[in-house]
Amino acid sequence: MTADDMVFASRRSPVYGTAGMVATSQPLAVQAGVDVLSAGGNAADAAVAAAAVLAVTEPCSNGVGGDCFALYYDAATATVSALNGSGRAPAALSLDRVSALPAYHANTVTVPGAVAGWCDVIARLGTRPLDELLAPAIGLARNGFAVAPITAFFWAAGARRQLAEAANAGELLIDGRAPEAGERFANPNVAATLQRVASDGAAGFYCGATAAAIVDVIAAGGGVMTADDLAAHESSWVEPISTEYAGHIIYECPPNGQGLVALLALNILRELGDVGAPLSPQRLHLTIEALRLAFADGQRYIADPDAVAVPSEALLDHVYARRRAGLVDPAHARADVVAGSPLASSDTVYLTVIDSADNACSFIQSNYMGFGTGIVPRGCGFSMQNRGHNFSLDPAHPNALAPGKRPYHTIIPAMATRADGTLYASFGVMGGFMQPQGHTQVVLALVDDGVDPQTALDRPRLCIQPGGGPVALEQGTPADTQRALQQMGHRITEVGGPARALFGRGQIIVRQRDGVLCGGSDPRADGCAATPVS
Repeated sequence: MTADDMVFASRRSPVYGTAGMVATSQPLAVQAGVDVLSAGGNAADAAVAAAAVLAVTEPCSNGVGGDCFALYYDAATATVSALNGSGRAPAALSLDRVSALPAYHANTVTVPGAVAGWCDVIARLGTRPLDELLAPAIGLARNGFAVAPITAFFWAAGARRQLAEAANAGELLIDGRAPEAGERFANPNVAATLQRVASDGAAGFYCGATAAAIVDVIAAGGGVMTADDLAAHESSWVEPISTEYAGHIIYECPPNGQGLVALLALNILRELGDVGAPLSPQRLHLTIEALRLAFADGQRYIADPDAVAVPSEALLDHVYARRRAGLVDPAHARADVVAGSPLASSDTVYLTVIDSADNACSFIQSNYMGFGTGIVPRGCGFSMQNRGHNFSLDPAHPNALAPGKRPYHTIIPAMATRADGTLYASFGVMGGFMQPQGHTQVVLALVDDGVDPQTALDRPRLCIQPGGGPVALEQGTPADTQRALQQMGHRITEVGGPARALFGRGQIIVRQRDGVLCGGSDPRADGCAATPVS
């Protein structure tokens, strides 16, 4: 595949079903999830099976060396729970030790939380044994799979970038190169890594041979992670945060994730009232301004709540939202966006599953920056994340690097219910700092415009750079809208081809009032939505 081939001109229909549904960025992961649902598993079971397959088939986006987050809707109780599966900085890593955190250095590796997240989701919510759920991923890794086209494109980019220099990176290459689209790739080393997890649970990753290989390769790269850091890791079950938007409750995981940014933007847009027609200058201008204000607050306040107090409740207060909305000029871009003072009181995979009982799992996992550091523990077949790159080196900042602390995290799943508590949608848009922007634009499309999930994902998106950078508009945004935004004072750049990765890759499943499910899968990725035969 060349850059010119990536024009995304094909049309996809939404997928409808009545016996559950799975949507991911990789058809093999979708199949694994659908098979679990067909065998009687629930949404949690199917999500973990799909997540494990994604870790094998899209190593340029995620893997067992990364982190995860999840939201789960329990239909029996009409409640949403949240799992924080992100890792912490090593106990020996502090501001006194480092003066910089280069993106691919071993010191940017925080303890990978994905495997513990899988195990904890199944232990609390699942119905099937872990070894059964990991079997499809292990088989694909051992026997090989045909690499999908867009995955191959970004795998090649990683081969030219991190993997060109990183330790043991050849385990993720074929004779020093990335696999091509349609080429079979086998990874017996990651099959063995996953088999240890299937046999011994989380201990098969955080202790023993895998853990020893992680410690050795990080030490060789100048890092300080120890066996004790790995053995001490645990996920956190936390209360989700939420806000009301147009008769729907939108749920996000709380900080250290950036889901707060999406809720802040929606709060501001709610206060602004009529946001205008899809892709109109009014809609895009108000969305840009709301997101800039939300990001300013996010960059100021989001951090590990176990280390600092994060004023999420105060930031989400409607009075505060009204104050922030009052800063939006309906006709001009604001040049001096800064964080407010609340009242007292990115290279990821996303998947979503709804089962036949209407339980839903919104699940996301990532290495960060594609292959993360690109560093591969010898004989393990996966690369280590670089989430520590998101720490601040300013000791006064809430997100300052500290031992055992979780960094500001970009990956965020989302969920929505109706006001009566019934499930409305399980959705997400992966991709660095694009993610809360994607969530905001998807909610507007689904709730304000009433479109189906596939139409919502097909629509051209915008992406701002936090801190006042230019606004990227996806090719397909009307020319007159782009001109009008420039006249309002926005700096605009149009983006097409493979650079569309900037706008993220989403999956959505909506549960209609009659119980029928409607799903969509982002055309910017290789995936699909599918449903079991009822």
